[in-house]
Amino acid sequence: MAGEAKQGIIDGRAISKQIEAELTEEISSMKADTGIIPGLATILVGQDPASQLYVRLKHKACDRVGIYAEDQKLDASITQEELLDVIENLNTRADIHGILLQLPLPQHLDAKEAMQAIDPAKDVDGFHPYNMGNLMIGDEGFVPCTPAGIILALEYYDVDIEGKDAVIVGHSNVVGKPMAAMLLNRNATVSVCHVYTRDLKSYTAGADILVVAAGVKHLIKEDMVKKGAVVFDVGITEEEGKIYGDVDFESVVNKASLVTPVPGGVGPMTIAMLLTHVTFAAKKIE
Repeated sequence: MAGEAKQGIIDGRAISKQIEAELTEEISSMKADTGIIPGLATILVGQDPASQLYVRLKHKACDRVGIYAEDQKLDASITQEELLDVIENLNTRADIHGILLQLPLPQHLDAKEAMQAIDPAKDVDGFHPYNMGNLMIGDEGFVPCTPAGIILALEYYDVDIEGKDAVIVGHSNVVGKPMAAMLLNRNATVSVCHVYTRDLKSYTAGADILVVAAGVKHLIKEDMVKKGAVVFDVGITEEEGKIYGDVDFESVVNKASLVTPVPGGVGPMTIAMLLTHVTFAAKKIE
């Protein structure tokens, strides 16, 4: 999928709407031809407001395209063994093609063990070591949804990745590390920065493609961005009811060739990739 030559703001909502339209048609055909309806199970432990919101948004998106979605709402006091039992039950269900464990979990639970208990074939978040390992060798099946959404946007806006200098700020397993691998798979020259990086500006100012996922309000200022760069702002900070990104959008938007807003940028594309993964998982069993 490629968009017309566009400059300025990366419209994540427009990209996600196009993906959803394509998936709606694909899922309708799948149901008619095979009787299979893609199914997603989310696991929500406790009542964290942000996690509840994220799960609701994912379920609404599933409804829009025709994916069956159910939420396993678990009490915050659940034991590790009980959580693993829930995951194992979902692993065996034929009507569930994707399993998403909403993070963070309560502190007494081992998120790593729980993530590894998910069947790799249903790991639509792309966090299982099997899928992460495939990503590292260039076999991109289920990959983390946010980096996948960013690659999708680069393709949509016809941004050539090969040979470009790419800088990622943040080295999490959710965004930074898989983002680096996906850019390397497309022959970018990649630098990964983090809280221990000295002189962050010396890296970001030379980036053709800049991905910022640090969770620090307005960390990236105009003087830290190369003129004409493509900038993806993954960070979210909430202050007094307002949402801010890691990039000082108002100052950077006129310097970058393309930049994502917060909200309305990376978030919708992330959910679009989740829907894509669930549909792909269902197609594999046709």
